[in-house]
Amino acid sequence: MPGTVTDYTELLKRFVCLILIAMFMMISTVSYAGPPFLTDDPETVEFHHWEVYLASQYANNRDGFSGTLPHFEVNYGAAPDLQLHIIAPFAYDHPNGMPMLYGFGDIELGMKYRFIHETKRRPQIGIFPLIEVPSGDTARGLGSGETQIFLPVWIQKSWGPWTTYGGGGFWHNPGAGNRDYWFTGWLIQRKLSDKLTIGTEIFHASSSAVGESDRTGFNIGMIYDFDEGHHLLFSAGDDIHGQNRSSVYLAYQITFGPHEQEK
Repeated sequence: MPGTVTDYTELLKRFVCLILIAMFMMISTVSYAGPPFLTDDPETVEFHHWEVYLASQYANNRDGFSGTLPHFEVNYGAAPDLQLHIIAPFAYDHPNGMPMLYGFGDIELGMKYRFIHETKRRPQIGIFPLIEVPSGDTARGLGSGETQIFLPVWIQKSWGPWTTYGGGGFWHNPGAGNRDYWFTGWLIQRKLSDKLTIGTEIFHASSSAVGESDRTGFNIGMIYDFDEGHHLLFSAGDDIHGQNRSSVYLAYQITFGPHEQEK
């Protein structure tokens, strides 16, 4: 029987883990990936460790602007090489010439699994299936109204202060006028100091709707580590070809794990 603060803390973590799993099994226009970039990596959160983000996204094109303000992201290392993931967003949408609308958006759920570890010559490889749950108000432009699924594979290799990763996958994108599409991206980043890492990515997405062209774009971003548990993430970018869309991402991240006495 649990009788210490440590025991109750561990029970709480397991309870939250079970909630995330249940939500995943029950199963936007804004798509989330590896902060602060669209391209993701195969690296999972350490076993029994947490990542918590308070973040915001902004995107605009010829039709207006939209994003999240804020969205909350939580990643948990549920097992070695297995990460549970959830994003709960408050979304806004402002079409040109119309009032801005604001409310709860589409929830994102995912499970990342790394099945190959990196060695001196071999990259690490993982999968990260995502489900976009239609929890936002479609009539107000705050959700897709359909359950979307992303099935990607991600690859990563590091050497010295440099890291490169990328890959992509298939988006199932149901709905009137929508199309299933492919997303691919690749990123390279460098650790400039103990606190600062910078990177840049290029990505491509095939047409996701009738009448829309393919989209190719880039982002430049940075991660600043205040200390071991507190981090600032930022990126900004634009389209090279396609929808003439520019975007900005900003997040404050907290990372933590078990207390020393629990190890």
